[in-house]
Amino acid sequence: MNALSPFADAVIALLLVAGGAFALIGALGLARLSDFPRRLHGPTKATTLGVGSVLIASLVEGFARGAGGAQELLITLFLFVTAPVSAHLLAKA
Repeated sequence: MNALSPFADAVIALLLVAGGAFALIGALGLARLSDFPRRLHGPTKATTLGVGSVLIASLVEGFARGAGGAQELLITLFLFVTAPVSAHLLAKA
């Protein structure tokens, strides 16, 4: 395997840590908030950002190695389109 540059390693590590922090905040929001709209708001915002950060880290790693990132881009697009729609539908139900 080819080693990545220290800058790419730092960016990937930062994005992974940020993604994990957002996912943790979303899980805590789901467990600790009192009513349904608040419980819905915490995880949808925080976990969308968390998964988005992890996918961007994967995209950076792919570009640093010279590979394409079509799968990561499609997953990110699908996530950012469907998460708000599903949260809206749950709030309306």
